[in-house]
Amino acid sequence: MKNETADQGRRIGGDVVLESLIALGAEAVVGLPGQHALGLFDALRRSEIAYLSARVENNAGFMADGLARVTGKVAPLLLSTGPGALTSLAALQEAAASSIPVLAISAQVPVAGLGGGRHGYLHELPQQSDSFRGVVKHVYTVRTMAQIPTALAEAWRVAETAPRGPVLVEVPQDILLAPADAFVPNLEKAALGVPALSLTPLAETVALAATLLSGAERPVIFAGGGVVRAGAQAELAALAERLDAPVVTTFGGKSAIGWDHPLSARSWIEDIATTEFLEQADVLLIVGSGVGELSSNYHTFRPAGRVIHIEADLGKLNSNHAGIGLHSDAKLALGAIDAALAADGHTSTPVRRAAAIERVAALLETVLGRVENQGLNDELGLVRGLREAVGDERRVYWDMTILAYWAWSAWDPRGVDFASAQGAGGLGYGLPAALGAAFGRRVRGEEGSVLAVSGDGGALYGIAELAVAKQHDLPVVWLIVDDGGYGVLREYMEGAFGAATATELARPDYVALAESFGVPAELTTLQDAPAAVARALHAGGPRVVVLPAVLELFAPTHLDRLAAGAE
Repeated sequence: MKNETADQGRRIGGDVVLESLIALGAEAVVGLPGQHALGLFDALRRSEIAYLSARVENNAGFMADGLARVTGKVAPLLLSTGPGALTSLAALQEAAASSIPVLAISAQVPVAGLGGGRHGYLHELPQQSDSFRGVVKHVYTVRTMAQIPTALAEAWRVAETAPRGPVLVEVPQDILLAPADAFVPNLEKAALGVPALSLTPLAETVALAATLLSGAERPVIFAGGGVVRAGAQAELAALAERLDAPVVTTFGGKSAIGWDHPLSARSWIEDIATTEFLEQADVLLIVGSGVGELSSNYHTFRPAGRVIHIEADLGKLNSNHAGIGLHSDAKLALGAIDAALAADGHTSTPVRRAAAIERVAALLETVLGRVENQGLNDELGLVRGLREAVGDERRVYWDMTILAYWAWSAWDPRGVDFASAQGAGGLGYGLPAALGAAFGRRVRGEEGSVLAVSGDGGALYGIAELAVAKQHDLPVVWLIVDDGGYGVLREYMEGAFGAATATELARPDYVALAESFGVPAELTTLQDAPAAVARALHAGGPRVVVLPAVLELFAPTHLDRLAAGAE
């Protein structure tokens, strides 16, 4: 219900922004105020839109990421000017790398100061927008009240058009504060929605790809996060089954196909056996992945057969491996190829299916046997125990920590989107993304807790957001694995240089610190951690579980290839 205030009838530019967002279908907004954005935040008092407050702008960006993942819609992020806006850049880089549609709306200095840098306004930058252009898909700067609805509608369309990603809209302070009734009618009931562009594949290229796949003896599909973002899981499974093609997924594409599917070769892409499995395909269909550093096993992957690449990001299409390129949304391209094969009468056969299943089983036996024989029973047992403790439907948000590196390969997503910060690889993602997701679930009327997982290094990035968890009473359980430092970097440096430097951290008593925020917390052990997490998830509300443990990474076999390539 709208707040009844003395100035209820006073409508300003900030109201036009929020009305436009509601008309576009926004379900909630995330952010925090600043001096130039006060008109925007004053308008929140007169709006019915749900608002999630943050304590740090970068964490607010991660919250918007989590919100977008849950709602499947563009998530608005409200920012102030200068330092406030710039602090969000790392989170927006993650949104760009993972194709998450975040609409950042930043205040600006008054119109007279735009592009100048000479007026002495607080937070003034000569060209604030230039700091964002290498991160977001597009930047729009509003200069009049009448431009607000159209700028936001266009930004919304760009954010949700494949490849999805973040967009920035700047609105100067004086426009946010100016009276609006004489310039823009109330827009809450307006139809501002602009359909996302349909990125359809070229029919001739679809036909060429289908012909090549039809004649393949050992086809393999390599599915990335673009399949998940496009909602193309059904199309992927249908094509894989028609071709009798095993499916390997990237870390971001873990939920592209069920792990229990007989053609699923899962996501152990740092293992040399999986790399060789992909290389041995006579036709490799790569869909929704640019095959970057992580997905290519650190650029050691060398396909021997023909490559077909489906990618919505034109700059990534065939950029690492030559082949047939389809610049397209993954859902549309997979469906078109499957339809072309069906029209030609290409169907699954028992012989091909049995051979493909046998190849998948042999690969997984090799990979799991190697990992299970490395003596890392604590690590493997912990990730498996947590998988069972969390259950089938709960969402988990992973920070960049050793346990997340294990989860990239070993976690069975069970159809739930696998949310991790491996796109850009910055610290601090886990807790704020989980808070945004929990808030989004509440707005949608959904129940149940979500889990965030961080190391102690990443936890220090987001610790202030415990206040948000408490203030909004969000059902987020935060597992902090406390190993006394930056564990991943410690291992890397010890492996490369024989010793680690600048990786050890003085850190707080996380249990006492959480309790000082009014958030219940407990200390646990490796053996009891899954049960402790299960208890916390069942209890509801914000809770912290602290696990003091030094975990190790499993051996990366790509190093053998890198060494061989250097000889």
